[in-house]
Amino acid sequence: MSSKALKVLVLTGPGTNCDAETVFAFNRLGCKVTEKSLRVFSGNPGELESYEILVLPGGFTYGDYLGAGTLYASDLKHTMADEITEFISNGKFIIGICNGFQILAKCGLLPALEKPFEDPSVTLEVNKSLRFEDRWIYLKPEGSSFWTKKLPKLITLPVAHAEGRFTVRDKKVLRLLETNGQIILRYATNDGTPPRYPANPNGSEAHIAAITDKTGQIMGMMPHPERFMLAEHHPSHTRGNFSGEPHGALLLSNLVNEARSRFS
Repeated sequence: MSSKALKVLVLTGPGTNCDAETVFAFNRLGCKVTEKSLRVFSGNPGELESYEILVLPGGFTYGDYLGAGTLYASDLKHTMADEITEFISNGKFIIGICNGFQILAKCGLLPALEKPFEDPSVTLEVNKSLRFEDRWIYLKPEGSSFWTKKLPKLITLPVAHAEGRFTVRDKKVLRLLETNGQIILRYATNDGTPPRYPANPNGSEAHIAAITDKTGQIMGMMPHPERFMLAEHHPSHTRGNFSGEPHGALLLSNLVNEARSRFS
């Protein structure tokens, strides 16, 4: 498939509302992007196998009833568990952004310390501020994963969520995430001081903003990389306070480049 663009599936559902900018982001990176509802896959086994990247975008699926991502996670697990397990075993990639991260955590695809769709060991809870947090924040990439390749030591992306507080089932889970190198991004400050609120916008444990599964093929993050694909997206660009490549584009291009190295 060397002459073909990577095929990306943006999987939606009732309440998804960041699909347009997610489609834009991957189109801009040279991918062939298809947007489909989860309901399309009910009774259609094999539909997923033609894609290399699966994206769960942001939004408020099912109105966040029973907790953000809970109902969609149940639907995903019961509709596509076998197909997604095979998708992962074939070396393909999944990214969940904001609501997508909540879904991946609640269906057991993250952090998948033992296997895909295991009992959830992490979740995203209501922000400590008890309100919707909508701002640009700083993030510190860490680890040697392809996800953070060539990223600056400090990046900036927007967040927009009411339930983004990363919590773990117990301290053992946090230790494993640390030991396995599954933590990809942490909330940070631009001067190196501890990221108290609002730098850590939700009170996440250990300031965690993004993690992967053990294989590194699945990643979930609360910040929105698809909202920083152009320099014009940055709130300070007209004042000349940002230069270089947009950080969202850099992060997502790492995913696309890794997928191309495997499937092109």
